[in-house]
Amino acid sequence: MQRRTLGRSTVPVTTLSLGAAALGNLFTEVSDEAAAETVDAAWESGVRYFDTAPHYGLGLSERRLGAALRNRPRDEYTLSTKIGRLLRPVGENSGANSGDDLANGFAVPATHRRVWDFSAYGVRSSIEDSLTRLGLDRIDIAYLHDPDDHEKQAFGSAYPELERLRGEGIIGAIGAGMNQTRMLDRFVRETDVDVVLLAGRYSLLDQTGLTYLLPEAARRGVSVVVGGVFNSGLLADPRPGATFDYAPAAQDLLDRALRIKAQCQEFGVPLRAAAIQFPFGHPAVASVLVGARSASEAADAAAMARHDIPADLWHRLREAGLLPWDAPLPTADWTKGAS
Repeated sequence: MQRRTLGRSTVPVTTLSLGAAALGNLFTEVSDEAAAETVDAAWESGVRYFDTAPHYGLGLSERRLGAALRNRPRDEYTLSTKIGRLLRPVGENSGANSGDDLANGFAVPATHRRVWDFSAYGVRSSIEDSLTRLGLDRIDIAYLHDPDDHEKQAFGSAYPELERLRGEGIIGAIGAGMNQTRMLDRFVRETDVDVVLLAGRYSLLDQTGLTYLLPEAARRGVSVVVGGVFNSGLLADPRPGATFDYAPAAQDLLDRALRIKAQCQEFGVPLRAAAIQFPFGHPAVASVLVGARSASEAADAAAMARHDIPADLWHRLREAGLLPWDAPLPTADWTKGAS
């Protein structure tokens, strides 16, 4: 798996990375064994960049990922986590909890509650808590996580503290991760972030990131990690009932996804492969982050990232009006230039 360096930092990431939200029991339970096997399969496939967050399963994802990586050579992989939500015990004195966490998307007991905190103290506290859960010696990348409703504090307090942590050498690279482009564009323009994590807004179905964010990131030397390339499922398996942005897909989106799939089939290319590889047409994209909840899903993602895609397929999608004419297209050597 090829590697690229984030922005002006020295932190490397593999072009395919593993998102560990599912290891926090996203929507349904995953066993400890299956979680470990998922990380093992990703590692065996060449993945060396792993992303998690306290939000994912109330810390379960961090604990499982840390356990799976603990005996790996620390200098051989890159780990990112996120700040913005502190975890506070529920019923701290009695040990009681209040049911499950499914309202937040995770099939775990609600032993903790999430407290939004983008203060300088919150940043330091979150990093310390994450290191404890991970059981590792350092975090390579720290992202501000979904600061949509906390813009003033994120820019005024959290970001400067991340910059201090980077200056102290505690963190190698800093950035922000969101499902929108407007605020990420502001981070790119107004701060010295190394990377932004853009989820769901640069895919075969949604090229919102191409309007301002990606060109500006490329101009300023900021790397982009692209998540959500399957748009929560529609581009993995387009069918009635499939989801787009975690809600049932509208009929026009389903029809578009099915048309893209049909074009891919004419070239013998799985839709999943096209979805994973499409973002690499843009020079700002350093890595594509794909979630997995099993060893087979992790291995499949790696296989799709390596699948040969004829250039004619991308041009056909353009000609059919399924991709915009200004979207840069991946070439057969899109991994070149990696460090």
